[in-house]
Amino acid sequence: MDINSEIPNVNAHLHTPYSFSAFENLVDALEKASDEEVKIVGINDFYSINGYEEWQREALKRHLYPLFNIEFISLQKEDQDNGIRVNDPNNPGRTYVSGKGLCCPPRLHEPYTSQLAAVRAESNAQVKEMCRRVNELLSAFDAGFELNFEVIESYLSKGLVRERHLAKALRMSTYIHFKNKPGDIIAFFEKIFSGKPLKSDIFDYAGVENEIRSNLLKAGGAAFVPEEPTAFLPMDEVREIILSAGGIPTYPFLGDDTNGNFTEFEQDIEKAAATLNQRGFFSAEFITARNSIETLEKYAGYLHDNGFVVTFGTEHNTPAMEPIQLSALGNTPLTKRLKQINYDGACVIAAHQERIRAEKPGYVDANGIADIANRALFIEEGNKLIRKIIEN
Repeated sequence: MDINSEIPNVNAHLHTPYSFSAFENLVDALEKASDEEVKIVGINDFYSINGYEEWQREALKRHLYPLFNIEFISLQKEDQDNGIRVNDPNNPGRTYVSGKGLCCPPRLHEPYTSQLAAVRAESNAQVKEMCRRVNELLSAFDAGFELNFEVIESYLSKGLVRERHLAKALRMSTYIHFKNKPGDIIAFFEKIFSGKPLKSDIFDYAGVENEIRSNLLKAGGAAFVPEEPTAFLPMDEVREIILSAGGIPTYPFLGDDTNGNFTEFEQDIEKAAATLNQRGFFSAEFITARNSIETLEKYAGYLHDNGFVVTFGTEHNTPAMEPIQLSALGNTPLTKRLKQINYDGACVIAAHQERIRAEKPGYVDANGIADIANRALFIEEGNKLIRKIIEN
């Protein structure tokens, strides 16, 4: 592309209500993206490809370019056995994996369809048991109401129920039961939080729901249910599912935390990149608001310079509504180089998914090996595809 032209804004990682999201619906996400002049938008739900066709239809109506992605939580047994934290700061071996540029309309064959369904079912079963334990707690405190898992599944989710849905349901039911009376609501939460006072303002819904999660649904909480090992597919199987669906296996970097610390896997970027290549990953992404601008420059720059496709996003998989426009930690604007890296990555994904849709060879082959030598051609091709949509 012309380096002197304006670099279009990209957000390649957005969760929707098909997993859990700050957005009420897909249109809400796309309207917000349009308002913030984010032109390339990537749906990126946990274990779900069900929103793709609506995402495409509604994005094109707004002259936004849609990317079709997915996210998994996998397990890398070797890292777990060695106590190596990968991109989950609390659980060695547990590894988030994204797929970028999947086929739309969705394409997934057996046995992968059944594997994906089984993971979703396992996730729902865990939250259903949490719901039962929440109801036990409500009964013990004579709350006067209880939660209904089937209602939560039907009205608050798109079929995949996460613990955040449960926290939202408890917050909503509490407010309804106590008729939005602040004093009664505050006293109730202090009671079920074992005497811990509510820190958030009761009208800060996201804050209240986060406190419900941390006090009741996380480890040590009265309704906590540990995940079964069957909830996590091995990383190799996740790669196979992504490749079968036409996508590019992508590693989401956690990067530095607010104290500048890294996981064991990520602390040496050169070693991490080499290991990722050995494991069949030639694409990476960052949720930029987590990381310092210095880390993004160093890590994303190194990966891009060494053949990786690199993209950025915001997630929006919590109740809090944050900007869709990207920034680094502390609302630091991205540099021009980072914007270019992100756009180049989006161009490769755009070209890949259009080629896959046309049943032509994409950026990665059936074994997941990337066509790094021709990355510039994919960038050029994707740039034309994107600009045809966003500039009309």
